[in-house]
Amino acid sequence: MIYVLVALESELPDALPPGYQLVYTGIGKVNATYAALKTIHRGDCEHMINYGSAGTLSQTHAGELLQIGTVIQRDMDARPLAPLGETPLETRVSASAIQLRMGDHSLSTGDNFVSAKPELDSDAVDMEAYAIAKVCALEDVPFSCYKFISDLADENAADHWQENVSLGAEAFLALIQSRVDHS
Repeated sequence: MIYVLVALESELPDALPPGYQLVYTGIGKVNATYAALKTIHRGDCEHMINYGSAGTLSQTHAGELLQIGTVIQRDMDARPLAPLGETPLETRVSASAIQLRMGDHSLSTGDNFVSAKPELDSDAVDMEAYAIAKVCALEDVPFSCYKFISDLADENAADHWQENVSLGAEAFLALIQSRVDHS
């Protein structure tokens, strides 16, 4: 089974093709970690995909569906023990960035809604992907990540997110359907 983890029902309704199952995680890294681990322990997880909305600091990506290739944890701040974004004394996976098998874009995850440029640079910002990616890396489960850019991570981010949160579902579902059609 391929599991698609999404924070909220408003981001993606339950309309996936056969072979895919939707799991709503709730918002944030702790909720996403719990849902990912619980899903993996079902025993039939062949692949995990995280889809959801994200903000960006670049207008060139507004309204796009991005395939993420690198995820970082923007709110891990243990300075001076480790640089910003790195988990101190981490030995099981990369302490700073998790590289995915495919994707050209970077994403930073943190438990805060971004409305101004964060210290760590990335193409997009979210609140769940790093947690899911780390669980998958630790449990040796293939992981992919797609984010629809719903807002510009600025002072209007909350309003724009509310208006655009559901707009990426059609593009993501078309992507999944094309995978089904070509397999």
